[in-house]
Amino acid sequence: MGLRAGVQRWAEAAKAGFSRVADIVLPPLCLGCGCGLDSHAALCGTCWAGVDFIDRPYCEVTGVPFPYEAGLGAVSAAAIANPPSYARARAVMRYNEGSTRLIHRFKYSDRMEAAPAFALWLVRAGAALLAEADLVVPVPLHKRRLFFRRFNQSAELSRAVARLAGIGCAPELLVRVRATRPQVGLSGDARRRNVAGAFRLAPGVAPLVKDRRIVLIDDVMTTGATAEACARVLTGAGAREVSVLCLARVVPAGGASI
Repeated sequence: MGLRAGVQRWAEAAKAGFSRVADIVLPPLCLGCGCGLDSHAALCGTCWAGVDFIDRPYCEVTGVPFPYEAGLGAVSAAAIANPPSYARARAVMRYNEGSTRLIHRFKYSDRMEAAPAFALWLVRAGAALLAEADLVVPVPLHKRRLFFRRFNQSAELSRAVARLAGIGCAPELLVRVRATRPQVGLSGDARRRNVAGAFRLAPGVAPLVKDRRIVLIDDVMTTGATAEACARVLTGAGAREVSVLCLARVVPAGGASI
């Protein structure tokens, strides 16, 4: 056996050994409920069954699923009546009990190992958006909330998505200049008022935005008020197109209507 082959076998054996030690120190756990698994960054059968992944047919603009086949390129009545400030939106899954548990463990329990798995899902759901994108940008946290939470979950997802998609990431391009109240429990109009004027471009980054196709990354999309506020800032700075990609979104009962 040659020297190169011997070194390669030694490296593979060492890697396997380190992996076994890591599994003892940090055993693989389900991203949803925390039960033991055979591999990292995975879900148990129960948690997987609780995730309602979004797939076609859906509105080509908002990404909200239709309850029936509506034909390729169909746009919902809501998107026609009130066109959003973003071009397209896509989400991995519906916001329900199963996805809430996943996202909350990632967001509030420092389950950072979930980011690579979630990024794979995001790249699949947003393949068409990312194929045309120049830049990935996360929805920012206000510095006060970032201090207490210690990390911006949308920024971590953006970095992982950008690596997989092979495009640039600008985690500090947008700034939340006003500490808004939590959106939970607010009506659609109240959410829009809450985030009005809350976002701006960071100083000196305008050249990164002009004529670029940008994908905005967030964890949850409810009414779309936050995404629209960010999209307006980016398009106002000269972005050619802004699309939205999120882990989960609230879907109205019955889905989108034609």
